[in-house]
Amino acid sequence: MPWAHAGYILIPMDHKQENHLKAYGVAYWVLGYDVEMYWLLNYRGGSFMFKQAPVFEKELRIRGVSFEIISDAQSAAILTEIADPGVNMEAVRMEKAPKIAVYSPKDKQPWDDAVTLVLTYAEIPYDVIYDDEVLSDKLPLYDWLHLHHEDFTGQYGKFWAGYRNADWYKEEVRNSEATARRWGFSKVSQLKLAVAKKIKEFLAGGGYLFAMCSATDSYDIALAAEGVDICDYMFDGDPMDPQAQEKLDFSKTLAFTGFTISRNPSEYEYSTIDATNFRQVPRQLDFFTLFDFSAKWDIIPTMLTQNHEKVIPGFMGQTTAFRKQFIKNGVIILADNKAAHEARYIHGEFGRGFWSFYGGHDPEDYQHMVGDPPTNLALFPNSPGYRLILNNILFPAARKQKQKT
Repeated sequence: MPWAHAGYILIPMDHKQENHLKAYGVAYWVLGYDVEMYWLLNYRGGSFMFKQAPVFEKELRIRGVSFEIISDAQSAAILTEIADPGVNMEAVRMEKAPKIAVYSPKDKQPWDDAVTLVLTYAEIPYDVIYDDEVLSDKLPLYDWLHLHHEDFTGQYGKFWAGYRNADWYKEEVRNSEATARRWGFSKVSQLKLAVAKKIKEFLAGGGYLFAMCSATDSYDIALAAEGVDICDYMFDGDPMDPQAQEKLDFSKTLAFTGFTISRNPSEYEYSTIDATNFRQVPRQLDFFTLFDFSAKWDIIPTMLTQNHEKVIPGFMGQTTAFRKQFIKNGVIILADNKAAHEARYIHGEFGRGFWSFYGGHDPEDYQHMVGDPPTNLALFPNSPGYRLILNNILFPAARKQKQKT
């Protein structure tokens, strides 16, 4: 889109920003205009800079996002400052806006998903896809995939003990079993494994995967349990394999190894990966800390940890955090609670792709319960916990720079 510009727009992402979450939405929207954009890593909280145009100023004001108009000379000075080998900053050129998919059931669930909440609030478009679309090979149409609060093991979220008589639970079972039959599977666990393997193919081919809460550990458990029945009779009509634990193949997982699966169908837990039942962290002391990385040498983890805060309030979920002893060598821990010996935010590579796992359910609802109302993000426009999700949204837009490092 041709135009004459008088300088650059800088969207500061430090404490002077009035709405951090919508700032990501504007950055995503601007990428659609094919203009030069920089993500200024570690510069004022990870600011964005692009050519000035009236249409951009208007949109920034409409969305309530703080911005500054700077001259060409000022923008050049910022880039010169960032290029100094002695400072821990980097300027990453952004390309096109990534096409986003959210893996989520089409029927109504009695909980909300933090990623869809923040995408909607930030006005970032996305498509909802589920088992049919994944198995129909629709994933290559997208750059970035989020795994909704999900159970890939075929145990229906381990909600059997508390909610087996609830209408939403019975509807989920009916729908999942019908989908499994439609695709020729005799069990839902087989359907979910097939989906998990398709997602792994997407990742290997260069896709970007992000997951939160139970979608993180249940995904890896499903991969490790390929060909092994880990579901009890109330989930699939027959007992689990008594040697299921011994038959797990940890070489097939992305992030975790050496864990023990839960054999109790009434336990609201999948395995020893999750720290929820092991942690003794009072709420007033529940925080996790982002690690500092070299912006010039470790561009990927630096992008994923951009924030105006380094210490983030903790929040729980079915999978709250990852016990460090079960994290594979080579996985990058982006944030942890050192005292509790747990990781909250981790990252890795597989094939040509990248994945990030984020523990907990809702960064602004400490203990979100089934049936609770969704979080109103208009009350939390500067949420540092939600910013970590949005870092992942823009991560694929910097493809060329990442692949050069």
